[in-house]
Amino acid sequence: MTKGRATTFEERIKIVKFCLEHQQNHAQTAKEFQVSYQQVYSWTNKYIKFGVDALQDKRGKRKSENEMSELENLRAQNTLLQGENSRKQMEIDFLKKLDEIQRWRQ
Repeated sequence: MTKGRATTFEERIKIVKFCLEHQQNHAQTAKEFQVSYQQVYSWTNKYIKFGVDALQDKRGKRKSENEMSELENLRAQNTLLQGENSRKQMEIDFLKKLDEIQRWRQ
């Protein structure tokens, strides 16, 4: 059994087309392109149900601001503000510690 490997969007299209041209022989396709049977099966089903765009890897992709709902947008802003506050608090703590060290040296 072949272990799955990373593939590009273009490779997935090529693999799915090969599979469909060979009467959906997933095992032969997996062996030919050195990918796992499950990957071929999954990509073929996605292609049949949702078209070529379903073969894109969207892991880690973020929505743009105009795609977010108001609640999602507010949560994103809240997360950014919390990060900024945390950074500023660390800076304040550092400056306090530096001042304490300077006073100790005198």
